[in-house]
Amino acid sequence: MNTTTAPETMTLGQPGLMSRLGRRSALDWLFALLVIGGAGYAFQRYHASMDGYEKAILVGSVPALVLLGWLWGPLRALALAVGAATLGAIAMYSQVSDAFGADLSRADQVFLLKYFLSSQSAILWMGMLFFMATALYWIGFFVGQDDNTAQRLATRLTWSGVFMALVGTMVRWYESHQIGPDIGHIPVSNLYEVFVLFCWLTALFYLFYEQHYRTRALGAFAMLIVSAAVGFLLWYTVERGAQEIQPLVPALQSWWMKLHVPANFIGYGTFALAAMVAFAYLVQRQAEETRWWKLAPLGLFGLVLCFEPIVFRTAKLSTSASYWAVYAGISLLIVGGILASRRRIAARLPGPEVLDDLMYKAIAVGFAFFTIATVLGAFWAAEAWGGYWSWDPKETWALIVWLNYAAWLHMRLMKGLRGAPSAWWALSGLVITTFAFLGVNMFLSGLHSYGEL
Repeated sequence: MNTTTAPETMTLGQPGLMSRLGRRSALDWLFALLVIGGAGYAFQRYHASMDGYEKAILVGSVPALVLLGWLWGPLRALALAVGAATLGAIAMYSQVSDAFGADLSRADQVFLLKYFLSSQSAILWMGMLFFMATALYWIGFFVGQDDNTAQRLATRLTWSGVFMALVGTMVRWYESHQIGPDIGHIPVSNLYEVFVLFCWLTALFYLFYEQHYRTRALGAFAMLIVSAAVGFLLWYTVERGAQEIQPLVPALQSWWMKLHVPANFIGYGTFALAAMVAFAYLVQRQAEETRWWKLAPLGLFGLVLCFEPIVFRTAKLSTSASYWAVYAGISLLIVGGILASRRRIAARLPGPEVLDDLMYKAIAVGFAFFTIATVLGAFWAAEAWGGYWSWDPKETWALIVWLNYAAWLHMRLMKGLRGAPSAWWALSGLVITTFAFLGVNMFLSGLHSYGEL
């Protein structure tokens, strides 16, 4: 089994963090100036389209981005690259100097827009890069020790996928405003847009933990859930034309959306990451098991994690049954391959104490942001519908998700929950979270019916 170097402590409030903040290089300050300059440019050019709350969010995002870039160096390069690519795409679109002067037909005429930088092209590249990264993580898992060439390339492809997702998101935001002043909105308003958000957030959190724990072995597991989401996104794009930018329904025309949805999906992404780490933990725990009935529950859960709930609703599959048949076949092969190779996989994974620690930290981060998102959602509901809580199905299932992870954290911190019970609980939590995310939209109706599939 791999031995893993103890991770560097990066906890807020500890001396290590404060000393790092106190030692700023010229590059750090240059990054800060570039962020301030970029925000100033955005404010100068687009302030007429912002209300007071949106201006406050823009101002508040500056110190947040600077601090994150200082604490985690790779974010600086990512932020600057995304900013440069987005400005390049805007320049290719723009024909006049005002805020609504772009010609969106240029997305089919300009080479770089058509194949790389228009929102839809960039998001398609995101999906392809994440698929390739997942495959390479698994190839690297079996061809050599941790941190081999295939895994290093997989990490670079994952970073590239995050980059293309962010470029696609930012350009889509710009494109929406070019359709009309009443249509422009931050792209976190429907299932298509939030699936993109989920993909890059989950991948980015994995990349942080990959560096933090100095192991690439978990990329093979973490990127499976991202690839599953990309698979759904591709179906949703082809089947529903979901990539088309639509005006916001009245309930979504609120600045609360810009805070509530990202916070919510930090929770979803980290809960998904914790579940995949739990899956790896249980595969390692069951490495020497030979009785098939002992492996069956793990195989069943693994299969569930590779599916989206939509595959079980035949009414939605009338025109795409063949797609989901292939999806199901690939899922079966993946889960079966993992279980069949469990001994070899277990030998390459980090120690159980590392897996347990990562699982805990991912759930703790997700729970904090999900709590914030729930509180923000209550304020949003009061503004939109006149009450903080209405026991709408989406709200009820959000509460169930919150209670599930609150109980998990309580049992860990107060009762010392560890090992297989903790992992099974984290794995089961993703089923609950997935139903809250997708199942409610499919099977139930309510105030959140604008998200129906």
